[in-house]
Order: sequence, then C-alpha cells, then structure tokens
Amino acid sequence: MYPVSRRSQRLELRELTLDDVDAVFAIYGSHEATEHLSFEPRTREDVGHILARSIASATERPRTEYALAVVERSARHLIGFGRLAGDPHQQQAATMGFALHPDAWGAGLGTETVHLLLCLGFEDQGLHRIWGARSPLNEASARTMLRAGMVEEGRIREHVQKNGRWRDSIVHAALSHEWDNPSLPDEAG
Repeated sequence: MYPVSRRSQRLELRELTLDDVDAVFAIYGSHEATEHLSFEPRTREDVGHILARSIASATERPRTEYALAVVERSARHLIGFGRLAGDPHQQQAATMGFALHPDAWGAGLGTETVHLLLCLGFEDQGLHRIWGARSPLNEASARTMLRAGMVEEGRIREHVQKNGRWRDSIVHAALSHEWDNPSLPDEAG
C-alpha cells in the first residue's frame, strides 16, 4: 500500500520525504525524546540515512515496513514518527513504535498516533496481531497504548541494551478480533 494517508481529528500519517530530515532529527536527536526509546540520540546524518532507507522501502513489494510522518493537521508540521513493521516470527503480525517531539507530549497526540497505526494494521493490512514494547519507566507510553486499545501482556527481560546496560521492556498488544476501531475519548491526554 503506497502512499499511506491515514487521518484522525488532529493528526495525519503520511509517507516520509527527505524534506523531513530536520523535523525527525528534532525528535531522534533529542536526549529528552529518546530517553525511553531503544536507542541513543541520533546524529542528523543518521536520521538522513534512516529516512532514505524508509523512503526506499516504502515502494517495495511486498511492503513490510511503514515508517511514517506524524503530522499535526492544523499546523501542517511534522510532530512525530510512527512505524509499523511486519514481524517475521509471527504470522499476520507487526511491531509498532512511535516517537513524538516533546512539545507534543501531554495532549493525547500519542494516543491518536497509536490508534492510527492500529487502524493501518488491522483495517488496511488485515493483520491479526500488533505489538509494541516500552521502557518499564515510561508510564506515559503505557497510558498511551492502553487508551488506544492495547493490552499490557508482560515483560521481556534484558531486551534492550542502552547506555551500556541491559533494560527490560514491557509488551503491549492488540488482536484483530478485539479491535473494532473504537473512537478515542475526547479527553485523551
């Protein structure tokens, strides 16, 4: 499926372009934004390579990865990065992840982002299972995934190495037979 364009009341998921490098770098290069992610802050050059790879993979057949810009519709600027990637170890399954610029935190935009990614996977791709992992310390991400309709499933011990130390991850997932595209609560925060 190319190009992707999924919308909610306030957000749009769209294909990335090379013009997005600075906006994605503002997220992936930020210590604050990457504190709970599985990687250290990236350089602008790293972000350029990530975008180039993501743009190239967008037209592959079959498409196995959807790396997408999260755009605030009213201002038309990129506020985040969302990813849905086929899981080669599970049939009809994908992993999902997202990162938003700290200026966008606390307004329910993460919940809308996850909801849009779930819609893309279940409604457009016919997936059975979508899962994501978070840092045990990232309670905001836990609330976000729960509000979007995911269920906390458990802990993967020493799953990610960051800053020279192993860190556990908490897994959240949604299943297609549980998904009925629930509308998001107006007060989602």
